[in-house]
Amino acid sequence: MSLLKEFDPEIFEAIRLETERLEYKLELIASENMVSRTVLEAVGSVLTNKYAEGYPGRRYYGGCDFVDIAERLAIERAKKLFNCDHVNVQPHSGSQANMAVYMSVCKPGDTIMGMDLSHGGHLTHGSPVNFSGRLYNVVFYGVRKEDHRIDMDQVRDLARRHRPRLIVVGASAYPRIIDFKSFREIADEVDAYIMVDIAHIAGLVVADLHPSPVPYAEFVTTTTHKTLRGPRGGMVMCREGFSKAIDKTVFPGIQGGPLMHIIAAKAVAFKEALEPSFREYQKQIVSNARTLAEELIRRGYELISGGTDTHLLVVDLTKRDMTGKDAEEVLFRAGITVNKNTIPFETRSPFVTSGIRIGVPAVTTRGMKEEEMRLIAGFIDRALSNPEDEKTLSSIKAEVKELCKRFSFYM
Repeated sequence: MSLLKEFDPEIFEAIRLETERLEYKLELIASENMVSRTVLEAVGSVLTNKYAEGYPGRRYYGGCDFVDIAERLAIERAKKLFNCDHVNVQPHSGSQANMAVYMSVCKPGDTIMGMDLSHGGHLTHGSPVNFSGRLYNVVFYGVRKEDHRIDMDQVRDLARRHRPRLIVVGASAYPRIIDFKSFREIADEVDAYIMVDIAHIAGLVVADLHPSPVPYAEFVTTTTHKTLRGPRGGMVMCREGFSKAIDKTVFPGIQGGPLMHIIAAKAVAFKEALEPSFREYQKQIVSNARTLAEELIRRGYELISGGTDTHLLVVDLTKRDMTGKDAEEVLFRAGITVNKNTIPFETRSPFVTSGIRIGVPAVTTRGMKEEEMRLIAGFIDRALSNPEDEKTLSSIKAEVKELCKRFSFYM
C-alpha cells in the first residue's frame, strides 16, 4: 500500500477513509459484509492479470494452467457446500447469474413470475427498470397484508392463470423462511421451472439454518458476498441436465473473460465456509438479528412481518412520521449505516420510502453478539427520536466509535 500512497495519494486516501468508515462506524446494510484478510489477499493477487475465456481445460488463451487450479477448487468447494450437481463460478454479480438462468430457458417475451420489489423482491426478479422486466412478461406476487408473509394462495392462482415459463423465488428484503417445497408443487402443476435466488441467505443455507432450495429447484443463484462472506461476485448452481446450457450462456453468451482473482477469492471464501466455525458464525448472525428485532419492538418500533428468521429486518416507520430516506440520513450522522427501503404496499417513492432495512452480517463478522445488539438498538432509537439534535447525534457517533474500537477488524 505504500507504493500506492506514493504514486496515487488520492486513491490511497479514498481507501484509507473507507477503511476508517468500516472500522469506526456500524455497518448495518444487510447486503454487505467484511471479508477476511485471506480473501482480500486473493482479490489483490496476480491472477487479475490473466485472461481466461472459456472453462478449466477448455480455454481460448494459453497459460491458464494455474488459474484452472483456482477455478476447479472454487467449483468443487461450492458443490460440496451446497450439495449440488453443477456450479458455474464465473458470473461477475448476482444480476448476471440471474441473467444466465433467464437466457438459458426463456426467450424474450416469455412469462416469468417474481416477487414484487416493494414486497421484498429484487430488481432482477422482474422490475420494469431492469433487463428482467424489459425482456420478459413479468407477473408479480407478494405478501399478505395482515402478516407480511408470502401469499402462497396468490402465487398458486397467478401461476394457474398465467402459466409462467419460470418462477423466480427469493428476496432482498424478506425476513422470513421461504417455503421452497410449496413453490415446487405449484411449478409442477403449471409445468414451470424454478430459479431460487439465495443471494441474501446463502450462508444460512450452508449452515442448515434455512432450508436448502437445491432439492426443489432446477436453478439456484447467489452472490458470494453478503452472508457467504466472500468477494463481490455471483454464482449459478443447476441440475446436471442444464449444465451445458448455463455454461454456454455465461460464456460466450453474456460475459467474456472471467475475473480470475475474484474466482480465487471465491474459492478461499468457500473453504472458510466449509469450516465448522462458519456454522457457529451463522448461528450468531441469526441470534443477533433476532435480538436486535426484539429490542426495537420493545422500544415501540414496528417490523415488517413482526420480526425475523434470518439476518435482516425491515423497520416500518409509517407511524413515526419519518421517511426511510430521512432515517437513513439521521443514522448516518450518528455513525450507523443502513439503507432506506420500501415496505409492502408502499405509498412513497423508492427514492423516499417508508422503511429502513437493517442487517447484522458485518457486525457479527467483527465479533459482536447479543449484548452489542442491545446497545445498537439503543443507538438507533436515540438517533431516530432526536433527528434534529446534532449534539445527541454527535454523542451517539462517539459512542459508536468506542464500541467499534472494541471490535477492530482491519486496523
